[in-house]
Amino acid sequence: MTTTALLTDQYELTMLQAALRSGAAQRRSVFELFARRLPEGRRYGVVAGTGRVLDALADFRFDDEALGFLRDRQIVDAATLEWLASYRFSGDIWGYPEGETYFPGSPLLVVEGGFAEAVVLETLVLSILNHDSAIASAASRMTGVAAGRPCIEMGARRTHEIAAVAAARAAYVAGFASTASLAAGHRYGIPTTGTAAHSFTLVHDSEREAFTAQVRSLGAGTTLLVDTYDIRDAVRVGVEIAGTELGAVRIDSGDLPLLAREVREQLDELGAYETKVIVTSDLDEYAIAALAAAPVDGYGVGTALVTGSGHPTCGFVYKLVARSSGPRTSMVAVAKRSQDKTSIGGRKWALRRLSARGVAQAEVVGIGEMPYDDGDDRALLWPLVTAGERVYDDSLLQMRDRHEGSVAELPLQAKQLSRGEPAIETVYERAAPA
Repeated sequence: MTTTALLTDQYELTMLQAALRSGAAQRRSVFELFARRLPEGRRYGVVAGTGRVLDALADFRFDDEALGFLRDRQIVDAATLEWLASYRFSGDIWGYPEGETYFPGSPLLVVEGGFAEAVVLETLVLSILNHDSAIASAASRMTGVAAGRPCIEMGARRTHEIAAVAAARAAYVAGFASTASLAAGHRYGIPTTGTAAHSFTLVHDSEREAFTAQVRSLGAGTTLLVDTYDIRDAVRVGVEIAGTELGAVRIDSGDLPLLAREVREQLDELGAYETKVIVTSDLDEYAIAALAAAPVDGYGVGTALVTGSGHPTCGFVYKLVARSSGPRTSMVAVAKRSQDKTSIGGRKWALRRLSARGVAQAEVVGIGEMPYDDGDDRALLWPLVTAGERVYDDSLLQMRDRHEGSVAELPLQAKQLSRGEPAIETVYERAAPA
């Protein structure tokens, strides 16, 4: 096992040490992860990374090496080291399942347990969910405007090597069809794809020689990269070599809408009616939308995807919203009141308010208890961990289906790329006094 325990900011452990001394460490506490706002101009967000959080939680153990590091650096005292040595999360975690859409204030993760065992998870959960949800949110916009045409994730060469694997997973949750990353394919079972770069053409004495070698090796169904030299010549040579069974051609530069039309016309003239046209080259959701009327069969997306298309983080925060005063006392709401960073105290529950036709109308967040369900609404918080044991383990295919269904129930303005307010409002409902 490789421990994830040091994926932690130092202040979490110094808070822990002080809380152990004050006696507050064992106070029952509720932490919530949420976004105060969506990234500017976005109409909705998509949750991804929940399963990775639970995987990381299973490995959150302070082993001898981690404890030795903390001891050598004198980061915490001996009593705290002793407490960390036996750390096991024993509380409950609720959350939005992966693939679900979210809005400002959505309680995406609710962690209930002792203050000490919950506070040390802050950096771990924020780092995973902020990254993966940013990628999934961007991917959802891309697959939305792609309108059924497959999107291929190809961003591993544009980001950190570990982040690349997580990005491929998040993109797949949000509807991408495949990835170029073999590591993502191996770890998560995501379909992989890829054929050749410009270097393969350049290393041969001619384009014809390169295409011949590729077709002989990979078969006529391969994808030929046709913009190394002259695109029209390349398409002609490709069809001559592979025949009309040529799988696809890829265009990686130039005026993509214009070139796609010209290539499609040429392929049809050559009888290669089933040969697909794939486009790449710094695509984002806006470029994909601009290609909607072009005869394109698929999109390869790299840099824009793995950087969240301008928003590489979701701005999630992890805040204490309720705590007890002692071992047997009732919970009291607590909240930060500082300007511009206020939060709402109290344990939250959430449901998606739907019309009789199944269209989302509001994100209803109940404070202290589940908000009223009129019969058409849908609960959003699922149990993820109960008494320290993981109870959530959806497959990626289930996450993809959930994403598709959640986006489908949003009002039409959610799909617009123009800047605007969240597609639905967030409404808070407080429990009636006893």
